[in-house]
Amino acid sequence: MTAAASDWPPADEIGEILFSADEIQRRVTELGREITEATGGEPLLLVAILKGSIPFAADLMRAIEGPVEIDYMAVSSYGDETKSSGIVRILKDLDTTVHDKHVIVVEDIIDSGLTMAYLVDHLQKQEPASLRTVSLLVREGKTHPDVQVDHVGFEIPGPAFVIGYGLDLAQRFRNLPYVAYYAKG
Repeated sequence: MTAAASDWPPADEIGEILFSADEIQRRVTELGREITEATGGEPLLLVAILKGSIPFAADLMRAIEGPVEIDYMAVSSYGDETKSSGIVRILKDLDTTVHDKHVIVVEDIIDSGLTMAYLVDHLQKQEPASLRTVSLLVREGKTHPDVQVDHVGFEIPGPAFVIGYGLDLAQRFRNLPYVAYYAKG
């Protein structure tokens, strides 16, 4: 049986709200300005990592001044679990080339940094003109030593699982306009 819309989201699964919709939109606007300044108006290719980064990438591309293209990659290291498997797989590669382009990888969250390290290595081999990274969330103290995140939306503490604004648990909760702890995790 499907829950009625009035039962959404299930209150027993939503924990403390870490970042409200307004806080997220303010920070995304700031990130757009930072990226515009850092890239000097160069045409950019945003590489949005499916599926979680879609709301963030859509808002971010509108906050960047200048020409912006977008393409998508799908990678997996989680499946439907709350902890990474430690193995990164490309499920969908880019439809365009990154060669000689100014590329920004857009991620929803960096936990261990394993996925971002893999993606940066994969894209660097294709010789972009430049390669930068941006993530809405970065877990404090959990970043892979080979990963530098150029633009960080927010740092989040501890190992607790977070949902909302693209972040999911088994494909659920992506449509929440805020980021919250998952209460049952």
